[in-house]
Amino acid sequence: MKKTVLTALLATAALLPAAAQKQWTLGECIDYAVENNISIKQSVLEVRQREVDLENARGSRLPVVSASGSENFSFGRGLTSENTYVNTNTTSTSLSLGLSMPLFRGLKLSNTVEARKLNLEAAEANLEKMKDDIRLAVAKAYVTILYNTEIAEVAASQVRIDSLQVYRLETMANVGKASAAEVAQQKASLAQSRLAAVQAANNLSLSVLDLVQLLELPSPKGFTVAKLDADDILSPLKDPEAIYSEAIMIKPAVKAEKTLLDMAQRNIRIARADFFPSLSLSGGIGSNYYTSNGRESARFFEQLGTNFSQYVGLSLNIPIFSGLSVRSGVKSAKISYEAQKLRLDNTCKQLYKEIQQAYYNALASGSKYEKSLSAVESAREAFTLVEAKYEEGKADITQFDQAKNNYMSALSDLAQARYENFYMRKILDFYSGIEMKSLFL
Repeated sequence: MKKTVLTALLATAALLPAAAQKQWTLGECIDYAVENNISIKQSVLEVRQREVDLENARGSRLPVVSASGSENFSFGRGLTSENTYVNTNTTSTSLSLGLSMPLFRGLKLSNTVEARKLNLEAAEANLEKMKDDIRLAVAKAYVTILYNTEIAEVAASQVRIDSLQVYRLETMANVGKASAAEVAQQKASLAQSRLAAVQAANNLSLSVLDLVQLLELPSPKGFTVAKLDADDILSPLKDPEAIYSEAIMIKPAVKAEKTLLDMAQRNIRIARADFFPSLSLSGGIGSNYYTSNGRESARFFEQLGTNFSQYVGLSLNIPIFSGLSVRSGVKSAKISYEAQKLRLDNTCKQLYKEIQQAYYNALASGSKYEKSLSAVESAREAFTLVEAKYEEGKADITQFDQAKNNYMSALSDLAQARYENFYMRKILDFYSGIEMKSLFL
């Protein structure tokens, strides 16, 4: 049986189990993570709480209506329905309906409503930012699985190559054409290859576990992902400044900080409102019913009609001195505004930094990928020549192992450069506003 080593390289790795279950696509992983991630669910609750806060702020401009009733029993000297006092037991029933409504509070109520709207918008933007973070994390974990899968396949192929060589040398040693030292040396190389394959398989398992945990799945058992086409990665890159000018307009992290800056400005107006007078309206209706032992009383509804009363009033409150609390509140709101400006500036700078890092990483990995293609071709040719010489007895086992290891190393470097460049290019497209799922189709 004669089977070349290059043919073995193309064989399916025996150490990798075939996928017997459904393979997850990247789009399915992203959708599942966004729907089931606990942090996102917490952000959804935060948005709902901000909706309640806005509803409550809007309600503060509406009138407050309340009804009350009381029943009093008096023993001894008491008030009669004629509004006189006698020594007798009396009862009285009072019914009233009141209304109060703010008319002017230095625009505090309208600014509070606007601030709550902005707070809701910021919470929604933060929710989108968290979804983006999860999408990025899932995409990175997904690509890492593909990279580790390819590395594991290379390691498994190396095991197959060394296994074939051990078998070949043992066969030759049996007929006196190979020494025991050569067999032992090749077995040592096989042991190293098996160790590298185990490490590669462990790295693959850990990367699968990372993605499974992002998806909040109970177990990585049986979890596999579908492959992506990661070869089209040498197209020209867009300038990072151009990407940044697009990203700063659409990215939810920047939108959230801008919205919070607008809210901080509203909070200054809310604090200043306490310098102004406040005016409120109140009104109501009421009636009473009296009974007195030993005295004749008008009937219930007759008394209610007789004692029916209405009132309406305006209340004006003019602040004169509040112990500097209002002034301190305005100063504190202004400080918060300046602090939020710094947070917005820092967010923009951090976004630009991330885009620059992705851009130069893409450049570096693209250059590495091009060089790795040449390195793989050169290593393959060298390995083919050394293999042929080794088969003819013109090269020793050390030269064969060196050529093989160089070829395997070149394949690993190529896989690393390809997936790194592939991911960084997709990240740059993502910053430009392209949906994550469509990037990897």
